[in-house]
Amino acid sequence: MRTIIIALAVAVLASGSAAASDETDVMAVVHKWSDAFNKGDSKTGVATCTEHAVIIDDFPPHVWQGSGTCFKWFKDFGAFAAKSEITDSKVSLGKARHLNVESGYAYLVSPTTYTYNKSGKPTKDTGMVTMTLHKTDAGWRITGWAWADQ
Repeated sequence: MRTIIIALAVAVLASGSAAASDETDVMAVVHKWSDAFNKGDSKTGVATCTEHAVIIDDFPPHVWQGSGTCFKWFKDFGAFAAKSEITDSKVSLGKARHLNVESGYAYLVSPTTYTYNKSGKPTKDTGMVTMTLHKTDAGWRITGWAWADQ
């Protein structure tokens, strides 16, 4: 009986450790995406996404989906920023309000601050981002996100 209890305790501790590791790995990918955005590094940003992600954002066309979604979003964001005289875009994520990692899927809700210059004037928007991720053979990848202003 003692052996069974010890084995169960080890299994519970090991599964808790795996969940904590997955949460850390998920957040590392999300931060890799935001770091890439902040550096204007679309290649690295695109590499954090699955091929067929779905993105909802507050600039036209507002939704991106299908093959090459993240690449298309970065391209459209660049065109929107140039047209709107937006420079020095930076995004920072606050402490996750909700993070659920289970069975190779993750769901994240985080407050977000977006700072930029509009026509040379410093501007700040706050909002929430909701992201989903999937654990692939290559590691965690973003399958979608939605941004909402606060």
